[in-house]
Amino acid sequence: MAARYVLRNSPPGQFHFVLKAGNGETILNSERYTSKQGAIGGIASVRENSPHDIRYERKTDHRGAPMFNLKATNGQVIGTSESYSSITAREAGIASVKANGPTAPIDDQT
Repeated sequence: MAARYVLRNSPPGQFHFVLKAGNGETILNSERYTSKQGAIGGIASVRENSPHDIRYERKTDHRGAPMFNLKATNGQVIGTSESYSSITAREAGIASVKANGPTAPIDDQT
């Protein structure tokens, strides 16, 4: 299976997307959007920003586990990763978003 953006309804009346790697694992979660067009715009922003390492904010979650945010040029978070078991695993997640983000197709499940 190839990487893809999965676009879904997110009750009540909102939308969100996830970027899934070829193995089906979620590698990036979006915020919630009030319109489908907003979510599609978020996907466009991930496509534009994901190749650029400077756009990744490497951090840790509340338990100290490595994770990252992908940010737009204006500094707004456009996607958040899962928590990883190691910094090496986080870097592999970032590499996957860089590789798949620009070209993955949209699987519209709305």
